[in-house]
Amino acid sequence: MIPLPVRPLVTLPEILFYSVLSFAIALILTPAFVGLLHRFKLGKQLRVQAVDGGSASVFLTYHKKKAGTPTMGGILIWVSIVCAILLSRLFSYKGLIDHSLLQRGQVYVPLGVLLGFGIIGAIDDYFNICGLGKNRGINALPKMLLFLLVSVVPAYWFFFRLGYESVHIPFGPMLGLGGDTLHLGWLYIPFFIFVVIGTTNAVNVTDGLDGLAGGLLIIAFGAFGVIAYVTELYVLAAFCGVTAGAIAAFLWFNVPPALFYMGDTGALALGGTLAVIAFMMNQVLVLPLIGFIFLVEMLSVIIQLTSKRFFKRKVFKSAPIHHHFEALEWGESKVTMRFWIIGAFMAFLGVLIGIYG
Repeated sequence: MIPLPVRPLVTLPEILFYSVLSFAIALILTPAFVGLLHRFKLGKQLRVQAVDGGSASVFLTYHKKKAGTPTMGGILIWVSIVCAILLSRLFSYKGLIDHSLLQRGQVYVPLGVLLGFGIIGAIDDYFNICGLGKNRGINALPKMLLFLLVSVVPAYWFFFRLGYESVHIPFGPMLGLGGDTLHLGWLYIPFFIFVVIGTTNAVNVTDGLDGLAGGLLIIAFGAFGVIAYVTELYVLAAFCGVTAGAIAAFLWFNVPPALFYMGDTGALALGGTLAVIAFMMNQVLVLPLIGFIFLVEMLSVIIQLTSKRFFKRKVFKSAPIHHHFEALEWGESKVTMRFWIIGAFMAFLGVLIGIYG
């Protein structure tokens, strides 16, 4: 494993303090923030087109009553994270806390990705609300170019500045692979970009039921936080805790019936950040376990689109797969909680493999 700069040691009580701090900030800001969303009529416009281009009939059947619910709640999440990090700097300067989280080695890159994708998502949400764009949002080509722009910067930083050019293979020798490192060379850059954009889209696709993506993101950031702490990346562990804390405050108001939604500005920002953190710890091959439901949701869309394109038939009643189970009359809360359970179990396996692999 390639070590990141570790300075200084952040204690577990400090990590817990910062996590609670971000939770408290988001909780306190929520009433005023939701009031602003209502005031400026920033309500979600429901999609009328499915991922395969057809009518989103299943989605509209179960979600039409949610039209107009305030969105762009992701702004509250990443603003709370930034506030907690800046306050840590102030507390450190005043001598109230020993260590600040505003450090280049482990925070600048994920924080930059969080804000970069968050801004793209905010623009996309605004386009959705105003009915701009071909499909109520940023059009596909410029959106992909923006994704590439945000992801290529950390890819460059990892490869040229930090010297990353390989990925860790958990239990590689036990699997008969001859080692625990896969050297990619310059292919590391496109691999990095592919995983970051893929994870970003996977989280965005998953964000379709009240509380679903929020709960799974808390599990995922918590899991990576545990791995980071055990591997002595204490500042990164604290960043994961701060992020999980802010999402937890959002989830407090997002459980059914949701008071507001995180929107693309939350899903894109948190998905990209999750992938970058996996790369920072050289645990990107553990990401499919820790983000297992995100992977399944994305695969369900790919399978549905492929089947419709080449075989002219659906595999699922609706995609992403959480809508398939809705169509089976599971009910929104049951789908969400069962996916949380599966996600937590797989993340636990991911933590074990990340620590001992």
